[in-house]
Amino acid sequence: MKQSLQLKLGQQLTLTPQLQQSIRLLQLSTLDLQQEVEQFIADNPLLERDEGRDENGAEVSDAGEIAINGHDEPREPPQQQDGAGGNDDSATDLNLVNDWSSYGRNGSDEDDDWDPHQNLTRATTLREHLLAQLAELPLSVRDRAMAMVIIEELDDDGYLPCPLEELAVHLPAELEIDPDELTVALTLVQQFEPAGVASRDLTESLLLQLAARPESPARPLAQDIVRHHLPLLANRDFTRLRRATGADDESIRQAQALIASLNPRPAAGFGSGDTHYVMADVLVRRDRNGIWLPLLNPATQPKLKVNQLYAQMLSRHRGEAGQLSGRLQEAKWLIRNIEQRADTILRVSQVIVERQQAFFDQGEVAMRPMVLRDVADELGLHESTISRVTSSKYLICPRGVFELKYFFGTALDTDSGGECSATAIKARLRKLIADEDPHKPLSDSVLAERLGDEGIQVARRTVAKYREALLIPPVNQRKTI
Repeated sequence: MKQSLQLKLGQQLTLTPQLQQSIRLLQLSTLDLQQEVEQFIADNPLLERDEGRDENGAEVSDAGEIAINGHDEPREPPQQQDGAGGNDDSATDLNLVNDWSSYGRNGSDEDDDWDPHQNLTRATTLREHLLAQLAELPLSVRDRAMAMVIIEELDDDGYLPCPLEELAVHLPAELEIDPDELTVALTLVQQFEPAGVASRDLTESLLLQLAARPESPARPLAQDIVRHHLPLLANRDFTRLRRATGADDESIRQAQALIASLNPRPAAGFGSGDTHYVMADVLVRRDRNGIWLPLLNPATQPKLKVNQLYAQMLSRHRGEAGQLSGRLQEAKWLIRNIEQRADTILRVSQVIVERQQAFFDQGEVAMRPMVLRDVADELGLHESTISRVTSSKYLICPRGVFELKYFFGTALDTDSGGECSATAIKARLRKLIADEDPHKPLSDSVLAERLGDEGIQVARRTVAKYREALLIPPVNQRKTI
């Protein structure tokens, strides 16, 4: 076969290091970005923080505030996230200033050893709470050690998942632990607060909590139901429950109310160490004309600059710079990419806030349908870019803290020819169930009919899907006697 040279033309997309860095920074959360910036500053001597002014040239005051358009806007403190989305009832005061700079132990700023982090409120863990009660009891060293073993084995809900026999086997053999000793220690810990802690199962926990309640006419029946008929109560099978207990409707109603007041998770309310914190990237406020407008949270925007001393030295000795020339270019890339990241987040937020004005006025019932393509088409960006911008980026407004992705949802047609957001339908569904008669709860079919009466055509299976997404039990489990 004869060999020959041929010339072919083709196109190939290549991601430059600068573009790769831009994409990576765009998808990082604010807290992750701050960690990334700290690493860049540590690795690159030509990069440093610009503490004097923000990216717009505004002066930063000693109180940690930034002057914007002639007004003092506070730095936004980190917000705690308890779940997906936000809460309409948890209005946030955006004018709160979190300033520790002028406070010392005695109201003085002269104590350099004072650490404000030591004064942060921290939730007591279940382990700390139980060990504090254990420390007050006059016990032998061995008995105290047995109780500590039980406490250390409790799970996040306050239950003891490991059988005592198995627990005794895993302890050092030289201690010669008898399961009876662990039984005594378990009985001791079960007397601690909160009631129901250190139980092996739900039935034992509820019985311990009932035993700790004051004597009442409903308590004996409640104990009997928990001990023998808990599945019937869970399934709201009141006919069989009346037959099994011989009690009348009023007695069962009182026992049910007493059981419902118990806590199936005794450890609830104690710190678990898995709290997630977020910083709002965007602040949404109403202007003088009543229009909601977004602005970037200045506290979340890294303020960087190139070290001028090193930059001048490089300009005078270009031929001898070596690797420092590459570091200078890396510093410029990072500053430019961070500015581009902030600009993209603001542009996307402006479209979201403009389209969802009714949400900020009326809540999620007024949420408009919107998908990633809508924003991408308006801004001339790719859908993947919008997805990166809205992931792990948060918006704070008087209604709470919301991830930007919260404002996107599919659309369903209405009788009037318009569209309704799935988020708004879920909000309406939650309201219908909240207002229903607990003695005659609404089935999914009836809920679909009620939504149809409001002009929203939704199938029964769609109602069931939305109800399950809202963690609302089915009709038979919502019924009360």
